[in-house]
Amino acid sequence: MITYLIIGITVVISYVAFSNTGLMSSLQFNPALIYNRKEYHRLITHALVHANWAHLFVNMLVLFFFGRMVESYFGYFFGNKGEIYFVLLYIGGILFSSLWGLIKHRNNYYYNAVGASGAVSAVLFAFIFFDPWEPLYLFGILPIPGIIFASGYLAYSYFMSKKKVDNVAHDAHFLGALYGFLLPIVLNPSLFVRFIDKLFMLT
Repeated sequence: MITYLIIGITVVISYVAFSNTGLMSSLQFNPALIYNRKEYHRLITHALVHANWAHLFVNMLVLFFFGRMVESYFGYFFGNKGEIYFVLLYIGGILFSSLWGLIKHRNNYYYNAVGASGAVSAVLFAFIFFDPWEPLYLFGILPIPGIIFASGYLAYSYFMSKKKVDNVAHDAHFLGALYGFLLPIVLNPSLFVRFIDKLFMLT
């Protein structure tokens, strides 16, 4: 039920922040304020606010579908620690996905970012780790095996982060995805053997 709790909190706070610029300003990710003024709460709270309804809807929709399944996987493989590890996945995804932005923009007071995309990417890639050939539906229509989608997603995020042609934190997407894929291995290295078996359809 943690997925539902995260969605509920995020939707409520994002909704309030849409019409409260003071709240939005106090919660958004601003590396300079974090680094120079020690406003460390921004490392987490930026995932609770979003730029607009579309941004919020996409993130929460992906979390709704994949968060519940990843919770089930964590419960199966980690037992009574599953819920704690799922929280670690989500919050760790927020923090890890922000690292490069924090370093790169630590003296730029004009750089701001919002959204749970890094954490949601972590959840999505944890799902792909556990079931690499399960199809994901691009735009809700086109089925693509998870591992193929993952490769394309990482390549696209890396490429776009280098081009810097839009206002999207592609580096956060990349790092969040990487974190989500690696965390289960860190928690239980034997799961990597299971992933290889699944990848090459040995089980």
